[in-house]
Amino acid sequence: MAKDRPDSAPAPLNGELPETSSTGEINAFLEKVRGLQPTTKPGQRGRLIFALDATMSRQPTWDQACVLQADMFREAAAIGGLDVQLVYYRGLGECRASRWVSEANCLADLMETIDCRGGQTQIAKVLGHARRETEKVKVQALVFVGDAMEESVDRLCAVAGELGILSVPVFLFQEGADALVEQAFREIARLSHGAYCRFSPGAADELRELLRAAAAYAAGGLKALDDLSRRQNGGAIRLLAQLTSSPR
Repeated sequence: MAKDRPDSAPAPLNGELPETSSTGEINAFLEKVRGLQPTTKPGQRGRLIFALDATMSRQPTWDQACVLQADMFREAAAIGGLDVQLVYYRGLGECRASRWVSEANCLADLMETIDCRGGQTQIAKVLGHARRETEKVKVQALVFVGDAMEESVDRLCAVAGELGILSVPVFLFQEGADALVEQAFREIARLSHGAYCRFSPGAADELRELLRAAAAYAAGGLKALDDLSRRQNGGAIRLLAQLTSSPR
């Protein structure tokens, strides 16, 4: 994959799978979803931060995400539109945020300029950036896709709690089955009033459904997410049922 081009590079920041859900669990999830607050006012476009771990282990899924992100825009376009900002980290302390974009091809162009590089996680920077962005203009949701967590959980939870106060839910999609990563991601989701789900390594269809669900929520709120789950013949509902694991 091509390396970053100076004219389009995002700016640096200063800061085993679950079993199929039962019908009862699905209904319980949908009840929780209906209890969430609306995300946008009529006529407004949703704003979603799409954050990715771009360290070396993420290369296969990064390539998938370059293609699958278009589905987020297609889902959102049918609801009312979505502005997306790409955030990623990699290497030795590199963490960058793109401009806000409103078209799938613009985000794809940004993603294609990036290659994955070895390094440690920088999730705290991602969460802090989301907090600062929503203090400027409301952000409806933060989506994070990753497979590792190498930071202080207490520090991450502190910022996640701040996002919860600001009504910015974090949707964390974990690739793989690392138990410590799951524990941290679930706690971030709980404190931010967001959601958590695992997907199989390299499972494009699973990741596609998760990204579509997050986009639906950011663009159209509860009704859009509920409508999407009802259209998927149970498949999307089983994934969505994993997005929340604690009372709100």
